[in-house]
Amino acid sequence: MLKGVIVKAYNSYYYVQSEDKVTMCTLRGRFKKERFSLLVGDLVLYTMSGGDKGVIEEILPRRNRLLRPTVANIDQVMLTFAAVNPDINGVLIDRFLVLAELSGLKINLCVNKIDLANPVELTALTDIYQRIGYPVILLSAKTGMGIQDFRTLLYDKTTVLAGPSGAGKSTILNAVEPGLKLVTGEVSRKIGRGKHTTRFAELLPLAAGGFVVDTPGFSLTEFNNLSELELMHCFIEIAALAPACKFTSCLHDKEPQCAVKQAVQAGEIDRARYHSYLELLAEIKEKRKDYK
Repeated sequence: MLKGVIVKAYNSYYYVQSEDKVTMCTLRGRFKKERFSLLVGDLVLYTMSGGDKGVIEEILPRRNRLLRPTVANIDQVMLTFAAVNPDINGVLIDRFLVLAELSGLKINLCVNKIDLANPVELTALTDIYQRIGYPVILLSAKTGMGIQDFRTLLYDKTTVLAGPSGAGKSTILNAVEPGLKLVTGEVSRKIGRGKHTTRFAELLPLAAGGFVVDTPGFSLTEFNNLSELELMHCFIEIAALAPACKFTSCLHDKEPQCAVKQAVQAGEIDRARYHSYLELLAEIKEKRKDYK
């Protein structure tokens, strides 16, 4: 049997890359009966079934699974936003960070279109996340500024680019690897968001090694299955202070003698980040009421 990685899934066919060859495969019947969800990024064993087609015989264990976009065996997530058009939004960054933290993967923040940004305002925002501990990469896919540094971070890794539509993910990847020739879209003036130019997740090989995943953009992030405790651990600066609270069940909202609230008052935790946490906490509580 041959070993490869799923680089694309489309219309019940799975495209498996092994070295420099991509084979269109179907899934062995027993997996269909088990309703196994095969993902882009999964490592598989397959046999050739005649011609250039193959059959997936075995699915190897996953190292991890990113929930949204749904991709397996990822090394890092590059959360990608535009500095302007659409304007960068700290609340949206925080929501994406929660989803990325749930994956347990290394997270980088990437800000595109910095050639159009107000540098003072942009620095004030990115400094918040750098102080927490998130690496921030600033670039302009249009001018090429920062592209080489970005390219270096991708090689020999499997990286997901995720973020809202209009951030320029496909444009960035075209600048990193011109041979990809990904379709790009303009940001709508009416709604302030980009068109969804990427229709499905796909692993794209880099010439010097590694893969990138250009994923469908999305603007709404939902937290239906997230508990209050999980949310707290997705805000890493809040999770770090939680053990110092008086009550072990403290949700850092209305409880007395809360170390997190004290840190917010002292300026040790960014107030905007804390408000993002409270908004998400209220959402989770409201959803739980709806389920009862």
